Amino acid sequence: MAEDRPDTDHARSPLGTAAERGGEHLAQARHRGGEAGRVRLRQLEVTLVIAAQAGLAAALAALVAQKLLGHGAHVFAPAAAVATIATAIGQRTRRTFELLAGVGLGIMIGDLLRLLLGSGPWQTGLVVGLAIATALLVAGRGGALVGQAGGTAVLISTLTPTERGLELPRILDALIGGGAGLLVVALLLPVNPIRVLDRAAMPVFLTVTTQLKEIAAALRERDADRAIRALEQVRGLEPDLGRLNEALSGAEEVVTLAPARWHRRAQFHKYARTIEHLERLALDVRVLARRSATTIQYQEPIPEELPAAMARLGAAVHQMREDCRERERPERTQKLVLEAANLAGRAWAQGVHSYGDSVITDLRSGASDLLRAIGHEPEEANRMVRTAAGAGQRAIRPPARRRLHRAAQQNFSTRTERMARRAARRGRPGRARDEQAGPARKGSPAR
Repeated sequence: MAEDRPDTDHARSPLGTAAERGGEHLAQARHRGGEAGRVRLRQLEVTLVIAAQAGLAAALAALVAQKLLGHGAHVFAPAAAVATIATAIGQRTRRTFELLAGVGLGIMIGDLLRLLLGSGPWQTGLVVGLAIATALLVAGRGGALVGQAGGTAVLISTLTPTERGLELPRILDALIGGGAGLLVVALLLPVNPIRVLDRAAMPVFLTVTTQLKEIAAALRERDADRAIRALEQVRGLEPDLGRLNEALSGAEEVVTLAPARWHRRAQFHKYARTIEHLERLALDVRVLARRSATTIQYQEPIPEELPAAMARLGAAVHQMREDCRERERPERTQKLVLEAANLAGRAWAQGVHSYGDSVITDLRSGASDLLRAIGHEPEEANRMVRTAAGAGQRAIRPPARRRLHRAAQQNFSTRTERMARRAARRGRPGRARDEQAGPARKGSPAR
């Protein structure tokens, strides 16, 4: 009776399969929801820090302006301080100098054209247009320099006829505001650079890890559409990569200017090296997704080691982020990367066609980029991946010399057995009969 029962592993109902897949999707959604909640919490924390910095810088700039320049409407000093912090997160030093240069450029053009053309509506428009054009030619793009050049030109061309001596207070306000902003960022309330980097890197790490697992599932299930969806998800990383580069500049500025964050320099440089190669890895994943979809569409053979290698590479990316956050040595990341390379070598030895071979090659390139991200030199990383992949190949398909040696041993053993059988058929049966008849002929005379 027990033998008549269907095997549950092979006779699973469609409803059970759908329920299992639904459970997997629900678990993934919960995981992503938890990650998204942590990302929002970190964003809220950084937002509160930036707001506190801006408020403190504005109050400090207004106080210094009143003490140095006397009582009055010193509006531009706190405005410059807020602009330094809020509109230039990550590049505050450079934006502060742009702000000062824009003020000086606007004053110069505004005063010169006012003396030549006089004051009036059309003169104001001409002054502002020339100031903006000159600032764009100097900077090559928009930014604090262009905005301050235009704003200062408006101020000079409209208020100078009724109020003299605006140039010097304007420059001093810019100096006070920019200095107050830098002072707050560097000394009074510096942000944690590692938190800034981790917040910006989280979406990139999460997308790369998730889509590598999706590509692995697509290869395992031979689902080309799933691989294409993974490709589209990785293509959508461009805005996140841009924000990550801005955060990298900001964190570098903090560990350079803020004495309270100098002890984070080593961890920052380690994280920065990882982020540099993370962008390359995102490009590798796009290529892997595209070629995996092509491999499935052309119905090429896909050894089971290939999706396993892809999933192991995704686990290595996740572990690399944990190592960066916890300041751990990257042994676990390196172990997972080499396991992925070994599985890729095993997959190649099992037999793949042209597109499958391309997938394995790109997977090995991604593994090399990961090893470089954790500190290995390019030549060393390539050698380690090549060694691990070669070990996987030899485990499945031994080298030709070893195969020839084994074949020679087998041929020798076969020939030895054949010779033994022939000898047995020729001589041993006769001797056996003599031995059997020996006792009966003991008394007979010898021949």
